[in-house]
Amino acid sequence: MKLFTCKWVPANQEPKALVFICHGYAMECSITMNSTARRLVKAGYAVYGIDYEGHGKSDGLSAYVPNFDHLVDDVSTHYTSICEKEENKGKMRFLLGESMGGAVLLLLHRKKPQFWDGAVLVAPMCKIAEEMKPSPLVISILSKLSGVIPTWRIIPGQDIIETAFKQPEIRKQVRENPYCYKGRPRLKTAYELLRVSTDLEKRLNEVSLPFMVLHGEDDKVTDKAVSRQLYEVASSADKTFKLYPGMWHGLLYGETPENIEIVFADIIGWLDKRVSDGNGGFESELKRKNDGISLKG
Repeated sequence: MKLFTCKWVPANQEPKALVFICHGYAMECSITMNSTARRLVKAGYAVYGIDYEGHGKSDGLSAYVPNFDHLVDDVSTHYTSICEKEENKGKMRFLLGESMGGAVLLLLHRKKPQFWDGAVLVAPMCKIAEEMKPSPLVISILSKLSGVIPTWRIIPGQDIIETAFKQPEIRKQVRENPYCYKGRPRLKTAYELLRVSTDLEKRLNEVSLPFMVLHGEDDKVTDKAVSRQLYEVASSADKTFKLYPGMWHGLLYGETPENIEIVFADIIGWLDKRVSDGNGGFESELKRKNDGISLKG
């Protein structure tokens, strides 16, 4: 199975650090996350993306996730291999995950707790909002059926595009993007999203890397209360929580231009501070030694 990958790098300068994008459910990297990547490159970062199995330009049945752990393994293998390239050894590594990508990000961290230098979680899927979930009885029936007819698209629910993106022109762009999936969720995919988000919600205290979590106060797709809970219970010593009044789910590109500026000023400010603090610090030196590079060379 071939998976589509992409990168954006500063033209005439060495990147400050590396940022790895984890996109949301039914979305993709090269088009919908392009504006996000370009803003980060302008701020001096190298940015890398991958379309998951069944998403965007990658192989696989559209929006079908038969096993979320395998999806995370694919992302981990690709992103780790980039970090371990000679030219990237010693550079700080950050993850940026939006919505379902926030769940991917947290599972990448769980897989390699010491590997990543920090994370930006944008409306992460640590719990699916109650407004988006079918009733418990329907969930019970669908869970049983997911083993029998895993690819069927019979999950009842709201139109996510309508609920996630505030700006009508962005909704139109997403609907017209042939690489974004617009159908009903497939049974096994929905089951996997529910399984993973339930598991993450129970184990938020295990999150130990530096992170910033951002959520729109009017988000109807993922649960802002669980983002606050992540901030409160995570064992990380360095953690930040931002709740944006009046903003929806799609903070990176679905809001008004003024709101997007606010969000990116916060993200880039957070990254810049960690890079300036980290590059001469003890942890950074340890990481370079672990990567086979010594600062004293």
